[in-house]
Amino acid sequence: MTFTEWEEAKAHAAGDTRMRLNGYSATDHPGCGSGGGLDLVVEDDELGKLGNLAYGLRQQLGADGGHAATASGEAATSLTGEGLDMGAALGDLNDAWETKLKTLKDACGQLSDHLDYTRAEHDKDEDKIKGAMSSIATLDDRIK
Repeated sequence: MTFTEWEEAKAHAAGDTRMRLNGYSATDHPGCGSGGGLDLVVEDDELGKLGNLAYGLRQQLGADGGHAATASGEAATSLTGEGLDMGAALGDLNDAWETKLKTLKDACGQLSDHLDYTRAEHDKDEDKIKGAMSSIATLDDRIK
């Protein structure tokens, strides 16, 4: 490629919005994305809010989810002591509730952790892209 061909290619790319990442529109490319907006947008504030909600839910489940466990366990023991099958059933129900509660709390914790991780990785990716684009811009300036 000659220098003239290179300059022509650069001029063509500069005028072609399809070559610019910030110029992409799903309407320009039917079948890609949805609607007229970008479909791979990560809003840091939204991730943070969702992560905080998941963390708050986990904390609330920990505080409020087991409030009846002691009373239910005592009732199950008492009913079983009276010879009622309902006592064993209530004990099994209480155990099942505790298991499901722990699973839900773990899921909320994992969701919160994953969103925090996603935010951190997105920030790292942004920094890498900015660095690469800066290097390309510097190289382009040197070529001129």
